[in-house]
Amino acid sequence: MALRFLVVEGNTRDGRAAHKASFGATYSESYAATLQAIMPDAVCDLCFPADEGANLPTGEGLASYDGIVVTGSALHAYDPEPAVARQIELMRAVYASGTPSFGSCWGLQVATVAAYGTVAVNPQGREVGIARRIVRTADGQGHALLAGRPEAFDAPAVHLDAVAAVPEGAIIVAKNDVGIQAAEIRHDGGLFWGVQYHPEFSLAELAAILGRMTGPLVAEGFCRSEDDVRSYVADLLALDREPTRGDLAWRHGLDAQVLDPLLRTTEIRNFVRHRVLPAKSERGRA
Repeated sequence: MALRFLVVEGNTRDGRAAHKASFGATYSESYAATLQAIMPDAVCDLCFPADEGANLPTGEGLASYDGIVVTGSALHAYDPEPAVARQIELMRAVYASGTPSFGSCWGLQVATVAAYGTVAVNPQGREVGIARRIVRTADGQGHALLAGRPEAFDAPAVHLDAVAAVPEGAIIVAKNDVGIQAAEIRHDGGLFWGVQYHPEFSLAELAAILGRMTGPLVAEGFCRSEDDVRSYVADLLALDREPTRGDLAWRHGLDAQVLDPLLRTTEIRNFVRHRVLPAKSERGRA
């Protein structure tokens, strides 16, 4: 029987439209495509809790899925706006459903706040482009979320906010010099795995996002000019088309952990293998 996933889009309608205009797909559509590349017969439903009046699953509806994933978002988990509050309440319902759940970036942040941890603007500043030298914590040694990753690795990343304090009982699985990068959170009978980076992002999707961030990238000193931003974006697009471009990989310090889709999506594959499939069997859905 095919796996059924719910992909929870973190962005507002305007945010979805902007990403689709520059990349050709929304975050949730792209995430669904990643899941279907891992499990070709997977069925993915999308939901949009940032939208007022959105028809959202609850209770038995959430429990009917084999896995739930939460995308990134341009929102801030500490803002008291309805688009954020709806997502926090949905995540609490996800925990209560017991369905295996996973999230990237915003997904980790909203899961943290839903379990009564805290998220804030990262005092280290923005982490953008590539998160460098992500390493396991002592508590994360041997954790299945990072099975197959080397001792230190890089991954696509775009975020200003970060987890400031994990909920009680959570395990910080990985960190780098910028902050918490991966965690396991147990709350109200549910278990969530999340990462601050974006294993689901291709370099083309990362390029589309950075191409919309010219102002901040220059203002915050990541690039000296708009031309520098465009050059970096062009290199990412070239590497996406031709990952064997050793010259560009060397120029930007990228290895197979970022360039190879099978390795880049390791955490999502581990979620399916170690959480979704065993839970499906335990629930008698095999």
